[in-house]
Amino acid sequence: MPAHRRRRMTRRDVLLRTAAGGLVLGGGAAVSGPLLATADAAGGTFGYRDDGRAYVIDTGAGLVLKIDRRNGDLTSLVYRGTEYQGYGNRNSHVETGLGASSVSIRKAADTVLVTVVHGTMHHYYAARRGENNVYMWTNKADASITATRYIVRVRPGLFPNDAPDSWDARTDTLIEAQDIRREPKGNTRSKHYSNQRVIDYSHVGWSDGKVGMWMVRSNHEKASGGPFYRSLMRHHYEDGAGLYEILYYGENQTEPMRFGLQGPYVLAFTDGGAPARSLSHDVIDTSWVDGLGLVGWVGRGGRGRVAGVGISGRDEGTVYTVGFAASDAQYWAKTDPATGRFQSPSMLPGTYKLTVYKDELAVHTASVTVTAGRTTALHTMRITADPGRRPAIWRVGDWTGTPRGFRNASLMTTMHPSDARARPWAPGVHTVGSSSPADFPCYQWADINNRRKIRFRLTRDQLASGHTLNIGITTAFAKGRPRITVNDWVSAVPAPAAEPTTRSLTVGSYRGNNHTYSYAIPASAWVRSADAYQELTIDIVSGSGGTAFLSPGVSYDVIELVP
Repeated sequence: MPAHRRRRMTRRDVLLRTAAGGLVLGGGAAVSGPLLATADAAGGTFGYRDDGRAYVIDTGAGLVLKIDRRNGDLTSLVYRGTEYQGYGNRNSHVETGLGASSVSIRKAADTVLVTVVHGTMHHYYAARRGENNVYMWTNKADASITATRYIVRVRPGLFPNDAPDSWDARTDTLIEAQDIRREPKGNTRSKHYSNQRVIDYSHVGWSDGKVGMWMVRSNHEKASGGPFYRSLMRHHYEDGAGLYEILYYGENQTEPMRFGLQGPYVLAFTDGGAPARSLSHDVIDTSWVDGLGLVGWVGRGGRGRVAGVGISGRDEGTVYTVGFAASDAQYWAKTDPATGRFQSPSMLPGTYKLTVYKDELAVHTASVTVTAGRTTALHTMRITADPGRRPAIWRVGDWTGTPRGFRNASLMTTMHPSDARARPWAPGVHTVGSSSPADFPCYQWADINNRRKIRFRLTRDQLASGHTLNIGITTAFAKGRPRITVNDWVSAVPAPAAEPTTRSLTVGSYRGNNHTYSYAIPASAWVRSADAYQELTIDIVSGSGGTAFLSPGVSYDVIELVP
């Protein structure tokens, strides 16, 4: 065993990934650049052989992998003499393993391609001469397989195990389902707590300072959920670890599954640094794929783009994203902070719904058609549907499509709401004018912190008429929705918004379908004095059950009173 494998892992080994794709170790020193050894330097010979049970592929650069001939599982990943694949006698594979499949292999110039066919699904592995990368594609043609993921299973003890998306069952206590645990000191951990929206990361993995192992994500054009979706990225337990490429997980999904070929996504080994920028989904050269005959492959020549000269009506200092969605593909583009200018990635031809997001809130929609080999140019788009632009008597929070700014909001994508680091979920009365949004909880549950109260005053002129209370939510769990009481006046119970039916608030995601509940409050509801406080009480109601943090609940975006 190499010497660097024998030393004890410390917190200095913990990887802190940056959005720019760099690597920072616990000491703060930047490490850059992967090791892509040549075949001669590594001493290997590029090619493959059949050992009777598996296809054995040597990249000629220090990486040797095995693909099971019976089912297409990845059964071995030996990098520089160390085996990385496998824990608990389980292999790496599509879903939880396809079972009996047709598996074939061929060599084309500098590429070895393995094709796995299982029913209507096609999965591909490719190795390139002189590269320490495994390229993969998955073509899911229909719903005969329920989810869409690839999991790389990694042997225990090779990388650090102290991130929020890891746990140790020998010391940590199970607190929810089979996937959320609490450390003895009260901190919570789960594979759900990677805290990355898909727009924010290009790769995920680990480094021990000597070797880095990464999953470089695809462009997610066949995924579901848009640019702000969060899903599993990796996990690390005492018995092993896993890296994921997940396109449809079925948890907190806001869109139906999309079908067709997705990829490439890349399993990359490095000398400890981040994977090469050239592997990123937005710059990778895929011209070598065009001649491989992958079912469903559309190269750059069969794609088009959308470019916009700008967006007017924006708020300065706010991030705007342009999303594109159709039944068979999704894309997004970040906008220029100064002008709103944008250009889409290469897109499949078709007609898309274009959505402009202010942070994560949809504020403009249109339709756009993409043509192969062309860039569709759009004139300046003007935002006219931003609720934050309308006057309000008072407002708690900002219209962003997120719970940002509310109490505990900055914690909830990396921990369970019961975590010891969270502030109390049932603070006192919120007083407009003296309290801050940070005094109001980002989440409210029927069984945890119900009957949240807001006090406010109205002028004599405002007391003369009724007003509208708007409650914007980012998602709801178990059909939770707010019923309000203003002094002695009680609203009707509104119909529940269309939200995902799976867990959300406890698995690191506030993302659902943004929805606004509006309540017309009559003038008769007010206490008839400009000096008196009006009292608003918000109750979460639902016909569904559940207790504690799995009782019906909502995630807040904004609470406002408007004329």
